[in-house]
Amino acid sequence: MQILIKNLKINYTQIGEGQDIIMLHGWGQNIEMMLPLAKKLENKFKITILDLPGFGYSEEPKEPLDIYEYTSIIEDFATTLGIKNPILIGHSFGGRIAIIYASRNETKKLVLFGAPCIRERKVSKKEQFLKKLKKIPFTKNLVEIAKNYIGSTDYKNATPVMREILVRTINEDLSECAKKIAAPTLLIWGTLDTAAPISDARKLNDILKDSGLVEIPNATHYAYLEQLNYVTQILEKFL
Repeated sequence: MQILIKNLKINYTQIGEGQDIIMLHGWGQNIEMMLPLAKKLENKFKITILDLPGFGYSEEPKEPLDIYEYTSIIEDFATTLGIKNPILIGHSFGGRIAIIYASRNETKKLVLFGAPCIRERKVSKKEQFLKKLKKIPFTKNLVEIAKNYIGSTDYKNATPVMREILVRTINEDLSECAKKIAAPTLLIWGTLDTAAPISDARKLNDILKDSGLVEIPNATHYAYLEQLNYVTQILEKFL
């Protein structure tokens, strides 16, 4: 199914009946990444999964958006579909959007998988190199070449607009948003997550008002898929 939100065609699917759940996938992913979990919960919940703008079958933004503009799209999406006080389940980039949504909207419960929130990190040598390069006149093309060479796989695989979105959204610290969340929140994290280290999860758990952290041994950034049955059991108790 498709719906027009802020002049963007948004692709989505709905399964099940009951309390509303909105699932938000990670960067570079799509609806398919959340379907295995959704199918485990569809007997008790009405689950809405969308392709975030620029991913799957949803339209790519014409101009770069920041993480708050992405959240605004989700807010309008929920309103248009008549979804109120939803349970939010977000993975990675989708979890960052869920954090902002829950900080400023009524949210029944919040579940986060490997969602980078706290960005207190040292600047890498690669980033120092790029910053120095930007200060040199007429090096815009060189900066782009350097990013192509030393950037992440996500950056390399993205279109120019999505590259700018990645730069705008991925490193912003959301600690202040997290502090405003009133909804009961469950963090489920793989101890081997390198995209969002378990230390970040512990810090996030400390600043949330009402939260719990489940650490899954030997699981990575995709712990919710690697340990699908175990995660389902945890969610059935929490939700």
